[in-house]
Amino acid sequence: MEWFWYFVIYSFLGFCLEVLFARVTQQSKRDRKCFLFLPLCPVYGLGALWILALPALVRDHPILLFLGSALAATGAEYAMSLFYERLTGVHFWDYRHLPFHLHGRVCLLFSVFWGILGVGAIHVLHPAVIRFTAQLPPFLWLFAACLLLLDGSVTLVLLRRTHSTDILCWYRRIPRFPLRDL
Repeated sequence: MEWFWYFVIYSFLGFCLEVLFARVTQQSKRDRKCFLFLPLCPVYGLGALWILALPALVRDHPILLFLGSALAATGAEYAMSLFYERLTGVHFWDYRHLPFHLHGRVCLLFSVFWGILGVGAIHVLHPAVIRFTAQLPPFLWLFAACLLLLDGSVTLVLLRRTHSTDILCWYRRIPRFPLRDL
């Protein structure tokens, strides 16, 4: 049950980081949604799980943790990119414009960022995440899992039909909607 919550929490934090990154870098595509309704980026959740699954020997040594985090999260990013591309025909990101990329799915620069995020997550953030998840009532995970499964299923169907991430930005079509520019 903890691993489910870790996935959700890190996916949400990844969404927040993506929105912040888009704002700071003033990118034209400011929304960073991967689900129809839930504010989650599952590549961060999966990457975090793979980092948390690293052996204690790696997690306890900062340089090994940096390298392991970079490799684990880059692997998760590549896998998620393949998943979205093969299942839905959608590309959420493309690094072809950056040097040292692999099929545009991953690149060296963001692998370094993954390494830094992994070290920060393990040494700074994860102890608080553990304390937070320990306080969640056990029944809540079933509700959250059903919500995640429902939103994820609808999202995949819509992406597969449209082959476009624009479908996830339904709120843009609502006049005066407060989250319009997410």
